[in-house]
Amino acid sequence: MENETLKAIRQRRSVRSFKPDQITDKELLTVLEAGTWAPTGMGRQDPVIIAVQNEELANEIRQLNARVMGTKSDPYYGAPTLVLVFSSKNNPNHVKDGSLVLGTMMLAAHSIGLGSCWINRCEAVFGELPESKALRQRLNVPEGYEGVGSLALGYPNGE
Repeated sequence: MENETLKAIRQRRSVRSFKPDQITDKELLTVLEAGTWAPTGMGRQDPVIIAVQNEELANEIRQLNARVMGTKSDPYYGAPTLVLVFSSKNNPNHVKDGSLVLGTMMLAAHSIGLGSCWINRCEAVFGELPESKALRQRLNVPEGYEGVGSLALGYPNGE
Protein backbone atom coordinates (compact mmCIF):
# COMPACT_ATOMS: atom_id res chain seq x y z
CA MET A 1 0.00 0.00 0.00
CA GLU A 2 1.20 3.50 -0.75
CA ASN A 3 -0.08 6.96 0.15
CA GLU A 4 1.36 10.36 1.08
CA THR A 5 1.07 9.80 4.84
CA LEU A 6 2.95 6.49 4.78
CA LYS A 7 5.55 7.99 2.47
CA ALA A 8 6.09 10.94 4.88
CA ILE A 9 6.46 8.56 7.84
CA ARG A 10 9.15 6.57 5.99
CA GLN A 11 11.04 9.60 4.68
CA ARG A 12 11.03 12.01 7.64
CA ARG A 13 14.35 12.28 9.41
CA SER A 14 15.69 14.53 12.14
CA VAL A 15 17.46 17.58 10.72
CA ARG A 16 20.52 18.86 12.54
CA SER A 17 21.61 21.64 10.21
CA PHE A 18 19.35 24.54 9.27
CA LYS A 19 19.52 27.51 6.95
CA PRO A 20 19.33 30.82 8.85
CA ASP A 21 16.26 31.98 6.86
CA GLN A 22 13.10 32.28 8.95
CA ILE A 23 10.16 30.12 7.85
CA THR A 24 7.03 31.85 6.59
CA ASP A 25 4.02 32.58 8.77
CA LYS A 26 1.95 30.24 6.60
CA GLU A 27 4.42 27.39 7.11
CA LEU A 28 4.55 27.98 10.85
CA LEU A 29 0.76 28.11 11.16
CA THR A 30 0.45 24.90 9.15
CA VAL A 31 2.78 23.06 11.53
CA LEU A 32 1.15 24.50 14.66
CA GLU A 33 -2.35 23.70 13.44
CA ALA A 34 -1.32 20.11 12.75
CA GLY A 35 -0.15 19.88 16.36
CA THR A 36 -3.55 21.01 17.61
CA TRP A 37 -5.14 18.07 15.75
CA ALA A 38 -2.92 15.46 17.39
CA PRO A 39 -4.81 12.84 19.37
CA THR A 40 -4.86 13.21 23.15
CA GLY A 41 -6.14 10.99 25.95
CA MET A 42 -9.87 11.44 26.54
CA GLY A 43 -9.90 14.21 23.91
CA ARG A 44 -8.56 16.75 26.42
CA GLN A 45 -6.49 18.65 23.84
CA ASP A 46 -4.71 20.39 26.72
CA PRO A 47 -1.11 20.62 25.46
CA VAL A 48 0.05 24.18 24.87
CA ILE A 49 2.23 24.90 21.84
CA ILE A 50 4.46 27.98 21.85
CA ALA A 51 6.50 29.08 18.84
CA VAL A 52 9.54 31.27 19.45
CA GLN A 53 10.96 33.26 16.55
CA ASN A 54 12.26 36.24 18.51
CA GLU A 55 16.03 35.84 18.20
CA GLU A 56 16.85 37.23 21.66
CA LEU A 57 14.34 34.99 23.43
CA ALA A 58 15.32 31.97 21.33
CA ASN A 59 18.97 32.52 22.26
CA GLU A 60 18.10 32.58 25.97
CA ILE A 61 16.33 29.25 25.58
CA ARG A 62 19.25 27.83 23.56
CA GLN A 63 21.78 28.89 26.20
CA LEU A 64 19.75 27.51 29.09
CA ASN A 65 19.16 24.22 27.28
CA ALA A 66 22.89 23.98 26.50
CA ARG A 67 23.73 24.61 30.15
CA VAL A 68 21.31 21.90 31.28
CA MET A 69 22.90 19.56 28.72
CA GLY A 70 26.39 20.49 29.93
CA THR A 71 27.66 21.94 26.65
CA LYS A 72 28.23 25.27 24.97
CA SER A 73 26.97 24.14 21.54
CA ASP A 74 23.50 25.04 20.26
CA PRO A 75 21.08 22.21 21.13
CA TYR A 76 18.70 23.57 18.45
CA TYR A 77 21.28 23.28 15.63
CA GLY A 78 20.81 26.85 14.47
CA ALA A 79 17.11 26.46 13.66
CA PRO A 80 15.43 29.88 13.32
CA THR A 81 12.20 28.70 14.98
CA LEU A 82 11.81 26.89 18.29
CA VAL A 83 8.51 25.18 19.08
CA LEU A 84 7.85 24.29 22.73
CA VAL A 85 5.17 21.93 23.99
CA PHE A 86 3.81 22.00 27.53
CA SER A 87 1.09 19.85 29.07
CA SER A 88 -0.89 19.89 32.31
CA LYS A 89 0.70 17.89 35.13
CA ASN A 90 -2.88 17.18 36.30
CA ASN A 91 -3.38 15.05 33.19
CA PRO A 92 -2.07 11.51 33.77
CA ASN A 93 -1.33 11.30 30.03
CA HIS A 94 0.43 14.65 29.76
CA VAL A 95 3.77 13.31 28.49
CA LYS A 96 2.12 10.96 25.99
CA ASP A 97 -0.23 13.68 24.76
CA GLY A 98 2.57 16.23 24.36
CA SER A 99 4.68 13.63 22.57
CA LEU A 100 1.92 12.99 20.05
CA VAL A 101 1.68 16.74 19.42
CA LEU A 102 5.43 16.93 18.76
CA GLY A 103 5.40 13.87 16.48
CA THR A 104 2.45 15.18 14.50
CA MET A 105 4.17 18.53 14.00
CA MET A 106 7.37 16.82 12.80
CA LEU A 107 5.41 14.92 10.14
CA ALA A 108 3.55 18.08 9.12
CA ALA A 109 6.84 20.00 8.85
CA HIS A 110 8.34 17.30 6.63
CA SER A 111 5.25 17.24 4.42
CA ILE A 112 5.70 20.93 3.53
CA GLY A 113 9.46 20.83 3.05
CA LEU A 114 10.61 21.94 6.49
CA GLY A 115 13.11 20.17 8.68
CA SER A 116 12.67 19.45 12.37
CA CYS A 117 14.39 17.74 15.26
CA TRP A 118 12.95 16.80 18.64
CA ILE A 119 14.96 18.52 21.38
CA ASN A 120 14.93 17.16 24.93
CA ARG A 121 15.34 18.82 28.33
CA CYS A 122 12.25 21.03 28.04
CA GLU A 123 11.08 19.88 31.48
CA ALA A 124 14.40 20.98 33.01
CA VAL A 125 14.78 24.22 31.03
CA PHE A 126 11.30 25.32 32.12
CA GLY A 127 11.36 23.58 35.50
CA GLU A 128 12.93 24.61 38.79
CA LEU A 129 15.98 26.56 37.63
CA PRO A 130 16.10 30.21 38.78
CA GLU A 131 15.78 31.43 35.16
CA SER A 132 12.93 29.04 34.39
CA LYS A 133 10.20 30.94 36.20
CA ALA A 134 10.97 34.19 34.39
CA LEU A 135 11.05 32.40 31.02
CA ARG A 136 7.74 30.67 31.75
CA GLN A 137 6.17 34.04 32.58
CA ARG A 138 7.52 35.70 29.42
CA LEU A 139 6.10 32.83 27.35
CA ASN A 140 2.76 32.83 29.23
CA VAL A 141 3.04 29.15 30.13
CA PRO A 142 -0.02 28.25 32.23
CA GLU A 143 0.53 27.40 35.89
CA GLY A 144 0.71 23.64 36.46
CA TYR A 145 2.05 22.91 32.97
CA GLU A 146 5.31 21.05 32.41
CA GLY A 147 7.63 21.09 29.41
CA VAL A 148 7.32 17.89 27.39
CA GLY A 149 9.68 18.60 24.51
CA SER A 150 10.58 21.08 21.85
CA LEU A 151 11.37 21.21 18.15
CA ALA A 152 14.10 22.84 16.15
CA LEU A 153 12.24 23.95 13.03
CA GLY A 154 13.41 25.48 9.77
CA TYR A 155 14.67 24.90 6.25
CA PRO A 156 17.11 21.98 6.08
CA ASN A 157 20.67 22.90 5.14
CA GLY A 158 21.37 19.88 2.93
CA GLU A 159 19.87 16.42 2.59
